[in-house]
Amino acid sequence: MEKQTARRPLKSRQTAWAKALSRMIAQAGISPNMISFMSMVFAALSLGSALLGHPIFAALFIQMRLICNLMDGMVAVEFGKKSKTGDLWNDVPDRFADVAIILGAGYLSQQYPFAVELAWANGTLAVMTAYLRVLGASLASPHYYIGPMAKPHRMAILTAAFIGEAIYPGGTLLYGALIIMLVGQVITCVRRLNRIAVDLENK
Repeated sequence: MEKQTARRPLKSRQTAWAKALSRMIAQAGISPNMISFMSMVFAALSLGSALLGHPIFAALFIQMRLICNLMDGMVAVEFGKKSKTGDLWNDVPDRFADVAIILGAGYLSQQYPFAVELAWANGTLAVMTAYLRVLGASLASPHYYIGPMAKPHRMAILTAAFIGEAIYPGGTLLYGALIIMLVGQVITCVRRLNRIAVDLENK
Protein backbone atom coordinates (compact mmCIF):
# COMPACT_ATOMS: atom_id res chain seq x y z
CA MET A 1 0.00 0.00 0.00
CA GLU A 2 2.75 2.44 0.90
CA LYS A 3 4.39 2.31 -2.50
CA GLN A 4 1.76 1.57 -5.09
CA THR A 5 0.85 5.06 -6.18
CA ALA A 6 2.27 8.50 -6.83
CA ARG A 7 -0.57 9.80 -4.66
CA ARG A 8 0.07 9.66 -0.92
CA PRO A 9 -2.26 7.12 0.72
CA LEU A 10 -4.52 9.06 3.11
CA LYS A 11 -7.45 7.63 5.06
CA SER A 12 -8.78 11.15 5.50
CA ARG A 13 -9.88 11.17 1.84
CA GLN A 14 -12.66 8.78 2.79
CA THR A 15 -14.06 10.93 5.58
CA ALA A 16 -17.42 12.63 5.14
CA TRP A 17 -16.07 16.11 5.93
CA ALA A 18 -13.28 15.82 3.34
CA LYS A 19 -15.68 14.68 0.65
CA ALA A 20 -18.13 17.44 1.47
CA LEU A 21 -15.46 20.15 1.57
CA SER A 22 -13.83 19.04 -1.68
CA ARG A 23 -17.23 19.01 -3.39
CA MET A 24 -17.97 22.53 -2.15
CA ILE A 25 -14.56 23.79 -3.35
CA ALA A 26 -14.96 22.12 -6.75
CA GLN A 27 -18.45 23.60 -7.18
CA ALA A 28 -17.08 27.03 -6.28
CA GLY A 29 -14.73 26.79 -9.25
CA ILE A 30 -11.52 26.97 -7.23
CA SER A 31 -8.73 25.20 -9.10
CA PRO A 32 -6.43 22.59 -7.54
CA ASN A 33 -3.46 24.78 -8.44
CA MET A 34 -4.91 27.68 -6.46
CA ILE A 35 -5.43 25.37 -3.49
CA SER A 36 -1.79 24.28 -3.76
CA PHE A 37 -0.74 27.93 -3.82
CA MET A 38 -2.79 28.58 -0.69
CA SER A 39 -0.88 25.82 1.09
CA MET A 40 2.23 28.00 0.74
CA VAL A 41 0.32 31.00 2.04
CA PHE A 42 -0.76 29.11 5.15
CA ALA A 43 2.80 27.86 5.67
CA ALA A 44 4.06 31.44 5.47
CA LEU A 45 1.39 32.47 7.98
CA SER A 46 2.58 29.67 10.28
CA LEU A 47 6.14 31.00 10.05
CA GLY A 48 4.92 34.55 10.64
CA SER A 49 2.91 33.46 13.66
CA ALA A 50 5.97 31.78 15.14
CA LEU A 51 8.12 34.82 14.53
CA LEU A 52 5.53 36.98 16.29
CA GLY A 53 5.40 34.57 19.23
CA HIS A 54 1.95 33.07 18.59
CA PRO A 55 2.50 29.29 18.57
CA ILE A 56 -1.17 28.36 18.67
CA PHE A 57 -1.73 30.18 15.37
CA ALA A 58 1.39 28.53 13.98
CA ALA A 59 -0.20 25.16 14.79
CA LEU A 60 -3.53 26.22 13.28
CA PHE A 61 -1.95 27.29 10.01
CA ILE A 62 -0.06 23.99 9.79
CA GLN A 63 -3.42 22.23 9.81
CA MET A 64 -4.79 24.64 7.21
CA ARG A 65 -1.80 23.85 5.03
CA LEU A 66 -2.51 20.11 5.41
CA ILE A 67 -6.15 20.60 4.49
CA CYS A 68 -4.99 22.34 1.30
CA ASN A 69 -2.70 19.38 0.61
CA LEU A 70 -5.69 17.08 0.95
CA MET A 71 -8.10 19.22 -1.02
CA ASP A 72 -5.94 19.95 -4.07
CA GLY A 73 -5.63 16.25 -4.89
CA MET A 74 -9.26 15.46 -4.17
CA VAL A 75 -10.57 18.32 -6.30
CA ALA A 76 -8.15 17.37 -9.10
CA VAL A 77 -8.84 13.64 -9.13
CA GLU A 78 -12.31 13.06 -7.71
CA PHE A 79 -13.82 16.00 -9.60
CA GLY A 80 -11.79 15.77 -12.80
CA LYS A 81 -10.12 19.17 -12.50
CA LYS A 82 -6.52 18.11 -12.96
CA SER A 83 -4.48 20.44 -15.18
CA LYS A 84 -1.37 19.83 -17.28
CA THR A 85 0.72 21.61 -14.66
CA GLY A 86 -1.06 19.97 -11.75
CA ASP A 87 1.78 17.64 -10.84
CA LEU A 88 4.14 20.61 -10.53
CA TRP A 89 1.71 22.53 -8.37
CA ASN A 90 1.05 19.45 -6.26
CA ASP A 91 4.72 18.96 -5.38
CA VAL A 92 6.72 22.21 -5.61
CA PRO A 93 4.69 24.31 -3.10
CA ASP A 94 5.12 21.55 -0.52
CA ARG A 95 8.87 22.05 -0.51
CA PHE A 96 8.56 25.75 0.32
CA ALA A 97 5.81 25.06 2.84
CA ASP A 98 7.86 22.43 4.67
CA VAL A 99 10.86 24.72 5.06
CA ALA A 100 8.78 27.71 6.19
CA ILE A 101 6.93 25.79 8.88
CA ILE A 102 10.07 24.11 10.20
CA LEU A 103 11.90 27.44 10.35
CA GLY A 104 9.12 28.75 12.58
CA ALA A 105 9.97 26.10 15.14
CA GLY A 106 13.64 27.03 14.95
CA TYR A 107 13.15 30.75 15.44
CA LEU A 108 10.68 30.26 18.28
CA SER A 109 13.21 28.10 20.13
CA GLN A 110 16.33 30.06 19.17
CA GLN A 111 17.34 30.53 22.79
CA TYR A 112 18.63 26.96 22.59
CA PRO A 113 22.01 26.17 21.00
CA PHE A 114 21.94 26.00 17.21
CA ALA A 115 18.12 25.86 17.11
CA VAL A 116 17.90 27.91 13.90
CA GLU A 117 20.67 25.87 12.27
CA LEU A 118 18.83 22.74 13.36
CA ALA A 119 15.68 24.04 11.69
CA TRP A 120 17.55 24.74 8.45
CA ALA A 121 19.02 21.22 8.55
CA ASN A 122 15.53 19.80 9.01
CA GLY A 123 14.23 21.92 6.14
CA THR A 124 16.98 20.60 3.89
CA LEU A 125 16.20 17.03 4.89
CA ALA A 126 12.48 17.59 4.30
CA VAL A 127 13.29 18.58 0.72
CA MET A 128 15.66 15.61 0.45
CA THR A 129 13.03 13.06 1.50
CA ALA A 130 10.76 14.29 -1.28
CA TYR A 131 13.66 14.44 -3.74
CA LEU A 132 14.54 10.80 -3.09
CA ARG A 133 10.91 9.75 -3.59
CA VAL A 134 10.63 11.59 -6.90
CA LEU A 135 14.10 10.49 -8.03
CA GLY A 136 13.18 6.89 -7.36
CA ALA A 137 9.99 7.26 -9.36
CA SER A 138 11.95 8.77 -12.26
CA LEU A 139 14.09 5.62 -12.24
CA ALA A 140 10.96 3.44 -12.40
CA SER A 141 10.95 2.64 -8.70
CA PRO A 142 7.62 3.14 -6.89
CA HIS A 143 6.88 6.29 -4.94
CA TYR A 144 7.88 5.58 -1.34
CA TYR A 145 6.11 7.57 1.36
CA ILE A 146 7.65 5.62 4.23
CA GLY A 147 8.86 7.33 7.40
CA PRO A 148 9.51 7.46 10.26
CA MET A 149 9.45 11.19 9.44
CA ALA A 150 7.46 11.63 6.25
CA LYS A 151 5.49 14.87 5.78
CA PRO A 152 2.43 13.86 7.85
CA HIS A 153 4.69 12.80 10.70
CA ARG A 154 6.67 16.06 10.56
CA MET A 155 3.54 18.15 10.58
CA ALA A 156 2.03 16.11 13.42
CA ILE A 157 5.04 16.52 15.69
CA LEU A 158 5.34 20.22 14.88
CA THR A 159 1.64 20.84 15.49
CA ALA A 160 1.89 19.11 18.86
CA ALA A 161 5.06 21.04 19.71
CA PHE A 162 3.53 24.41 18.83
CA ILE A 163 0.44 23.64 20.92
CA GLY A 164 2.73 22.51 23.72
CA GLU A 165 4.67 25.76 23.40
CA ALA A 166 1.44 27.71 23.87
CA ILE A 167 0.81 25.84 27.12
CA TYR A 168 4.40 25.55 28.35
CA PRO A 169 6.37 28.44 26.80
CA GLY A 170 10.12 28.44 26.61
CA GLY A 171 10.93 26.60 23.40
CA THR A 172 11.83 23.29 25.02
CA LEU A 173 9.20 21.23 23.24
CA LEU A 174 9.92 22.82 19.87
CA TYR A 175 13.65 22.27 20.31
CA GLY A 176 13.03 18.65 21.23
CA ALA A 177 10.77 18.24 18.20
CA LEU A 178 13.52 19.55 15.92
CA ILE A 179 16.00 17.03 17.31
CA ILE A 180 13.54 14.14 16.93
CA MET A 181 12.73 15.28 13.40
CA LEU A 182 16.39 15.46 12.43
CA VAL A 183 17.08 11.89 13.53
CA GLY A 184 13.82 10.66 11.99
CA GLN A 185 14.44 12.35 8.67
CA VAL A 186 17.93 10.90 8.38
CA ILE A 187 16.43 7.45 8.94
CA THR A 188 13.67 8.21 6.44
CA CYS A 189 16.19 9.20 3.76
CA VAL A 190 18.24 6.07 4.38
CA ARG A 191 15.16 3.82 4.25
CA ARG A 192 13.85 5.37 1.03
CA LEU A 193 17.26 5.29 -0.63
CA ASN A 194 17.72 1.67 0.36
CA ARG A 195 14.31 0.67 -1.02
CA ILE A 196 15.06 2.40 -4.31
CA ALA A 197 18.51 0.80 -4.56
CA VAL A 198 17.02 -2.65 -3.96
CA ASP A 199 14.39 -2.04 -6.65
CA LEU A 200 17.05 -1.00 -9.16
CA GLU A 201 19.28 -3.96 -8.30
CA ASN A 202 16.38 -6.37 -8.81
CA LYS A 203 15.44 -5.05 -12.26
